[in-house]
Amino acid sequence: MLAVFLYYCSMYALVDCNNFFASCERVFRPQLQGKPIAVLSNNDGCVIARSNEVKPFVPMGAPAFKYKKVFKTNNVHVFSSNYALYGDFSNRVTSVLIEYCPDIEIYSIDESFLQFNGYENHNLNDYCLKMREDVFKRTHIPVSVGIGPTKALSKVANRIAKKFPERTQGVYIIDSEEKKIKALKWLKIGDVWGVGRRNAEKLKRYGIHTAYEFTQCHDSWVRSKFSVVGLRLKKELEGESVLGLDDFSKKKNIATTRTFEQEYDDYDNLRERITTFAITCAQKLRKQESQAHAIMAFIYTNGHKKEQPQYYKSTVVQIPDGSNSDFVISKYAVQALKAIYKEGYSYKRAGVVVMNLSDAKVKQLNLFSREKEDSKLMQAMDHLRTQGFHLKLASQDLQRTWKMNQNHLSRRYTTHWNELLEV
Repeated sequence: MLAVFLYYCSMYALVDCNNFFASCERVFRPQLQGKPIAVLSNNDGCVIARSNEVKPFVPMGAPAFKYKKVFKTNNVHVFSSNYALYGDFSNRVTSVLIEYCPDIEIYSIDESFLQFNGYENHNLNDYCLKMREDVFKRTHIPVSVGIGPTKALSKVANRIAKKFPERTQGVYIIDSEEKKIKALKWLKIGDVWGVGRRNAEKLKRYGIHTAYEFTQCHDSWVRSKFSVVGLRLKKELEGESVLGLDDFSKKKNIATTRTFEQEYDDYDNLRERITTFAITCAQKLRKQESQAHAIMAFIYTNGHKKEQPQYYKSTVVQIPDGSNSDFVISKYAVQALKAIYKEGYSYKRAGVVVMNLSDAKVKQLNLFSREKEDSKLMQAMDHLRTQGFHLKLASQDLQRTWKMNQNHLSRRYTTHWNELLEV
């Protein structure tokens, strides 16, 4: 009984929306309940979400063009990613969760961690069942809830809740040593949160095939083979909470990457795209009050066209003094592009990643820096953008707007006046 009491002093819950993208598409199309649904990535490239009905014959990441016949044969309803719809429903689900527990970490668009402190007098299983029912009643999005004394164990519990919905009713709690050991012996090492495919293969070579076997390893061995990150995970699985809520923390890297609507073989088009991606990164930097000290640019060809010559290259350029200015970030991004661009190739994808981020408020300027003037200009431009003005640098294509291939796009039922549901 003592172990149960200690667990209930502070518990974590992972709330995961079931087949989130597919569930969003079903909200306004109830006739799709029980029907196979696949959602595609940017430019309708590959499968990034699947309903349970489609999982047996369409793997995650499957190239859409290779599975056209499979989609047709199995009557799969295919959708382009509707990020406006998904983002809105994610916010709606979060707003319900906050009413039940204000201590929340939004982990991804379809997952959130809750920390239950001071809920000793609540039956957490019943409380989360009620929360789950309320989420579905108000959003029509089904969720699974896993509860445990650590974030890692709440992930394990969530997997059980999702795997055995009839037995758990979508909520499972690890609140005793017996339940913890049984769950860890059931969970394959490759399915442990944070392990990843490479580490899973590495652990299997050492004869470790389950989460429980991983927890039986000596701390010093885990640290030597998997660093302090692996040791933290081991502690979490053992029931020792070492990972608290990360409440809207600043990102350590910011990336803007895109697959082009067509292939480009000329430098000018690539330069314009890289410039635009860099400016998008700079805007995100200013939003979280960070500055970048390095920037990476990459370009690569269409790997699906084996008959074409293939080329992939990336490089990192250091940014003296750090910056979040559109002018500076785009300047060094173009420098990086010049270093890796080669003629004679048709490029299908490119991206920019700003790295080595630090607090923008802490800055040592040199005597000839124009950062202060840039900062004032960026503030003015950001303000105008919030008012609906579309501002670009002269190095960008002033007539160009980013247009993805979205041949299967559903309506933005909740965020666009012209696409509201008609009754």
